[in-house]
Amino acid sequence: MPLEDEPTESGSGIGSTGLEGTAQSLRPQSVVPRSLRELTDAIGAQGHTVRTEGTLGVTATGISMDSREVQPGDLYVALPGANAHGADFVEGATHRGAVAVLTDEAGLSTVRALGLQLPVLVVDRVRDVVGPLAALMYASQPSSPEVQRLFAVTGTNGKTTTTYMINAIMAALGHTTGLIGTIEILAGGRAIPSQLTTPESTHVHSLVSVMREHGITSASMEVSSHALDYKRVDGLVYDVAGFTNLTQDHLDLHGTMDAYASSKAQLFTPSHSRRNVITVDDAWGRAMADRARSAQGEEAVVTLWTDYGRGGEQPADQEPADWALTAVRPHGIGHDFVLTHRDGRELRATTGLPADFNVSNAALAVAMIAESGVDDRALRDVLSHPESLTPLVPGRMQVISQEPVAIVDFAHNADALERALGAVDPGSDSSGKVIIVFGATGQRDQTKRPMMGAVAARNADVVIVTDDDPHNEAPGPIRDAVAAGAREAVEAGARAGTVENVAPRARAIERAVELAGPEDSILVAGRGHEVSQDIAGVDNALDDREELRSALRTWQARRHAAGGNR
Repeated sequence: MPLEDEPTESGSGIGSTGLEGTAQSLRPQSVVPRSLRELTDAIGAQGHTVRTEGTLGVTATGISMDSREVQPGDLYVALPGANAHGADFVEGATHRGAVAVLTDEAGLSTVRALGLQLPVLVVDRVRDVVGPLAALMYASQPSSPEVQRLFAVTGTNGKTTTTYMINAIMAALGHTTGLIGTIEILAGGRAIPSQLTTPESTHVHSLVSVMREHGITSASMEVSSHALDYKRVDGLVYDVAGFTNLTQDHLDLHGTMDAYASSKAQLFTPSHSRRNVITVDDAWGRAMADRARSAQGEEAVVTLWTDYGRGGEQPADQEPADWALTAVRPHGIGHDFVLTHRDGRELRATTGLPADFNVSNAALAVAMIAESGVDDRALRDVLSHPESLTPLVPGRMQVISQEPVAIVDFAHNADALERALGAVDPGSDSSGKVIIVFGATGQRDQTKRPMMGAVAARNADVVIVTDDDPHNEAPGPIRDAVAAGAREAVEAGARAGTVENVAPRARAIERAVELAGPEDSILVAGRGHEVSQDIAGVDNALDDREELRSALRTWQARRHAAGGNR
């Protein structure tokens, strides 16, 4: 997995007025030039103190946080970063046409030490003001949902799939859709390359505006805790925001689960959303709903209960959710389900994606769209077609083979692993065994490594621990920590009969297939759609899906040569 960091210098691109280029280079065609005086007034209106040096009569036509992305007429934002200050690159920004700089006192000192006479706007917390300035510069906020409907999804697991489902439903309703996510950025079905896991606020606002210029009438976006903490969606108000769940992840950044929840809760405030649909299957979800009500009032918060698998009825000691799953039954590798509102309305739908948790994702997508104000009759008609909730989501429960069942998934924390393993488990009626290949990411929360190993041992028959993205951490100790958690669980009576520590990752995938029989299930987890592995800062080409396909071809050839017997 790539590291979510706070980049100050990343990506490059050539300016474009269409949909050519990268997400970092796209700009709307129609930009109203803004004088520096207008920009300082906007900063002041946010409650921030701004000091200016130089003439305020200069006008800006864009805003950039990376000197390599600067286009003529830009306000260059020079942020303090983990390894460097953006002001260190101000000469390159000036060379590319920056007309002014927004920075802090340290950045101002650097600009003046270089002898540059650009106008400078100085604030204490630069990142706090960038999103609203980008919103002003690019006029990104739609005037109404009829012009462009915006959806946001946050939570630990399920964000990506839910946004793809929202886009699929909205497209079936006749909208031209856009998506900003961790896998890709889409505009009307067209992929836009991105060099950042989560686009910076300048890119987000530019993309939303560009999408609207190109007829995108509905856009959905994954919003991570990193995006919220780093102010990457500031200045944008979503029509409907949704919450999937909260499980242990990213504690390397947040420290505690309470702090992690607080980061997520920022989305459910008036500055970020108008209406919220929050899954309340557990205490974290119920607490999130309470926080949203405190921030926005009862009318803005809609609750969703999807934990149908535990008895089929909501807990009697809790207030009934506004929407609830009231029936779920298998349909091929997917499920039919019924979503019922407290007022008696029912929405019947089918998703062809495997796993119970994808029913929860589908339910959230449906509830969010229902709460966005679309016509009920049109929505029911669209939901009667299974393809509206069966988008291809790269690397999310992606089926590579049916015999043996072989699936690649992005699951990279204990909860997600448990859910994914439950989805591939053939159950007691089958003699097939479950084989998992996974690892833990370097430079991330170390406490979850043995937890992931234990979950794998409790839910799989064969556990193969390998490397994920070690980044700049030695890979061997990471594997050892995960494997230790698995072996400790086995000693305590866990299901696994085999725990192996295999590297490199391609060899671990081959090993899993070597051990598989036709009725077995293989889950390769942790990296999903990613096509490179970061080892000591070097990106090495590696696609779990391709490695799995290659190993399966060899498996099939050997089986055929042996007359179909193993």
